[in-house]
Amino acid sequence: MKARLLIVFGIAALANAASSTGRAQTIMNWTVDGEKREAIVYAPAPVASTNAVSRPLVFAFHGHGGNMTNTAQQMHIQTVWPEAIVVYPQGLHSPGQPIDPNGDKTGWQYEANQSDGHVGNRDLDFFDAMVATMKQKFAVNEKRIYATGFSSGGVFSYLLWAERGKTIAAIGEVAGRLWDSEQLTEPRAALVIAGRQDHTDLFTFQMQSLEKARQADSANGPGQPCGQNCMFYSSTTHTPVKTFIHPGGHVYPPGAPVEIVKFLKAQHL
Repeated sequence: MKARLLIVFGIAALANAASSTGRAQTIMNWTVDGEKREAIVYAPAPVASTNAVSRPLVFAFHGHGGNMTNTAQQMHIQTVWPEAIVVYPQGLHSPGQPIDPNGDKTGWQYEANQSDGHVGNRDLDFFDAMVATMKQKFAVNEKRIYATGFSSGGVFSYLLWAERGKTIAAIGEVAGRLWDSEQLTEPRAALVIAGRQDHTDLFTFQMQSLEKARQADSANGPGQPCGQNCMFYSSTTHTPVKTFIHPGGHVYPPGAPVEIVKFLKAQHL
């Protein structure tokens, strides 16, 4: 059953309203499924003309225990891709298996209709509400809506591919995986960044998700080297898979934002 969404446009400018790109940084507020939700948004001025140039839309999700403010600084997609509308949502307290089974920290749902912690579909509903708001306020290019995230945010990016595959054009995920209960039915381009020594979200599980992504994308060839730790798998459905497999652990590499934006820019529905 689809939850009813009440979208509240409560937009408050932050104390430092100008980012390094010169665009306003605002906090947008919603009420979704009875919960107050918020996100930091970097965007141009709201559209005032039907002739406005449409822009790509990127949703960037923090890891378990993270927050939107630190993630906006760490990922800084808005500085790498200043033409894009970039949204950093704030997660709620959520169970994170196996590190936080009681849900003492913030995170994202990992499967549809999640019964663990009575999460349900609150984050999928939040995503739907945010997409609707962005389309109302800005000239969004509906063929260029993307998801990226770290850890729990990477898991949620995979979930969006599985459950909102008709909306998003591609994902760029770091240290996340697809939950076993989810299936990838729509071919969508994917960038996967993982560490061989990741013991938080086991590297083995991440590689299993990578294989599922390649199957869904008809990217089953041997792959071509594309730089240090990089492989590119072309696709017969024009939905390639690119990987950066580094020797480290459960980390967000400093070079990830540039590689993610470079990949996403080349993908569209």
